[in-house]
Amino acid sequence: MDTLHAVRARGIAKCFGDVMALDGVDLDVTRGRIHGLVGPNGAGKTTLLGLLLGLAVADGGTLEILGAPVGRAFAAPDGVAGFVDGPGLYPSLTARQNLAALAELRGRDGRTADIDEVLEQVGLTEVADDRARGFSLGMRQRLGLAAALLTRPRLLVLDEPANGLDPAGKRHVHGVLNRLAADGTSVVVSSHRMDDLEALCSEVTILATGRVVFSGPLGKLAAESRELDYRVRTSDPASARRLAGGMDGIRVVEDGTARQDPELLVVRALVPALDDLVTRLVTSGNAVRELAPVVSPLEAAFLALTEPQEGLG
Repeated sequence: MDTLHAVRARGIAKCFGDVMALDGVDLDVTRGRIHGLVGPNGAGKTTLLGLLLGLAVADGGTLEILGAPVGRAFAAPDGVAGFVDGPGLYPSLTARQNLAALAELRGRDGRTADIDEVLEQVGLTEVADDRARGFSLGMRQRLGLAAALLTRPRLLVLDEPANGLDPAGKRHVHGVLNRLAADGTSVVVSSHRMDDLEALCSEVTILATGRVVFSGPLGKLAAESRELDYRVRTSDPASARRLAGGMDGIRVVEDGTARQDPELLVVRALVPALDDLVTRLVTSGNAVRELAPVVSPLEAAFLALTEPQEGLG
C-alpha cells in the first residue's frame, strides 16, 4: 500500500473514438497536499478528473487511489468526492434539501448537524433555505463543495471551484481547501486561473494534448522555466537602471509598462541573476520597494510548455 500518494497513475491512456484524450499520463498526488491540474482546452484535464471520480475508466495503464487499485468498472472510489463541469444540483430544492437528497443517494442519513456544518464551512448558512435555482454561479460552486465535504472525503477532486466567486468568496473557498489539506485531505484542483493555483497549490501537473509536459513542485517549475520579466521599483531608479544594464544575465526591457512609469525598471532574467541584482542593489544602499514578475512563473511556464504543442494541432 502506497502511504505517500493519494493518487498514483502510470501510463494512463483514454480514447474516445479516434481521439486520444490521455496518452501515457503519469500522475502522483501527495497525501495532504493541494495539487493543481493545468492545461489548455482539449488537453485532457476533464477526462483525467473523470477517471479520479470513477465517471470513466482508463483504456490502459494503472491507477491507484488512496492505496487501492482502480478496476475497470464505473464506480466512485471509496473516500473520493468532488465534481467535474460544475456540481449537479436540484434547482427546485433549497441548499439544505439538496444536501439531504445527495446524502440519501449516497446511502447516508444526512444528519441536520452535518449539513449545517458543511453549509457553514462554505459560507452558505444564510441562504440554506433558499432554492438553488436562484443561486449565482459562485453560490452553486460553493454548494457543490459543501456536497463533496458532506462525505468527509480523503481525496477531493474539484473542477474550477473558484468559478464565479467574488474576491471574498474565493478567499473563503481557499481557506476551506487549505484547512482540509492541513488536516490530511488530498485535493486535486483543475483551473484556468493561474493566480488561484499559485496561491493554493504546492504541486502542479501541466497537460498538453493528452500528455504530461511538467509535474512537480511549483518551486521546481519556476526554477526550470525560461527567463521571466520582473518589475523592480527602488529608491533610486536611475542608479538601478545603470546597475542592471551592466550585469551579465540581466536585460533591461523597454516595454510599454516601463515607458509609462519612468520610476519602474523591468528586467528579464533567470532567478539566480535576479537574486544577484537584488543583492547588489541592497548592498549599494538602493532600497528595493517592489519586486514581482510581470507574468507569474506558472503562467509563463504554461505558455512556454503548451504553445508549441498547440501549434502542432
